[in-house]
Amino acid sequence: MPAMPISGNDLARFSGPQTFMRLPEASSAEGLNVGFIGVPMDIGTSWRSGTRMGPKQLREQSAMIRPYNIQTGAAPFDALHCADLGDVPINTFSLSESIRLITETYDSHLMYDFIPMGLGGDHTMSLPILRSIAKKHGPVALVHVDAHADVNDEMFGERETHGTVFRRAYEEGLIVPNKVHQIGLRGTGYTADDFTEAADWGFTQYLAPSLWHKSLSPLAKDIRQQIGDTPTYITYDIDSLDPAYAPGTGTPEICGLTPPQAVELIRGLRGLNVIGVDLVEVSPPYDLSGTTALIGASILYEMLCILPGVETGNLDSR
Repeated sequence: MPAMPISGNDLARFSGPQTFMRLPEASSAEGLNVGFIGVPMDIGTSWRSGTRMGPKQLREQSAMIRPYNIQTGAAPFDALHCADLGDVPINTFSLSESIRLITETYDSHLMYDFIPMGLGGDHTMSLPILRSIAKKHGPVALVHVDAHADVNDEMFGERETHGTVFRRAYEEGLIVPNKVHQIGLRGTGYTADDFTEAADWGFTQYLAPSLWHKSLSPLAKDIRQQIGDTPTYITYDIDSLDPAYAPGTGTPEICGLTPPQAVELIRGLRGLNVIGVDLVEVSPPYDLSGTTALIGASILYEMLCILPGVETGNLDSR
């Protein structure tokens, strides 16, 4: 029988283990279907730091989430054996060493057949994760929800930062270019082709203004049809949301997505062959209320609910 999170009716939510949803802690992915992995890092950021505290607060706020998804009928813990695998032991004084350690940690866990769910941490972490994922699955489809395309060539002379991730992933053949979907892009750029260059590589981009005042369920259905059964990685940057809802992030941009749109999008992706996910760029110092982390933890839970093997009782949510 898969392990269940500790119920708030058995032990008060403000106590108990400091794991995601108060799940059991594990040192190995052996026997798991899903493992939550923290990456407490912010040395790849270019504006406001603080994401090193993201995994800790995501875990803290996740204590509020109950195991059953009432809206969709999803019961992930009935189907999947889940545990918290702790944090990557990053080197807070060396970005390059931290990148190596992230790949090394994921490599060791991906010896086993399980789905890693990353808790960030700045978006730099997605590059070493994708390197590890590609060793196991080959090039993957990518659903990237973000205010920024993260396709800079370099930042201050550095080629591996939170703003260069998906250029490097494209160059290294870690992703399938015509199955990359970037959702929620907006704001300003340094050059006129900041977004359009990646479109030339084959990326499909959805600018935030085209999504205002709309349900994202139809978009999710289109993405699902375009990707098909290709192994898919989902990376969700919390700054895709408008800072009115999620101020606790390092590079906020006005006029973003709403939490209902975030949930619609994730629920609409059910049916994809998801082989890994991450939730990045939660920076607790910029939201002392914890609301940004609560939204982030809830999005992680929604992604858990659409993983292969999880049944749902309400197909209308698709």
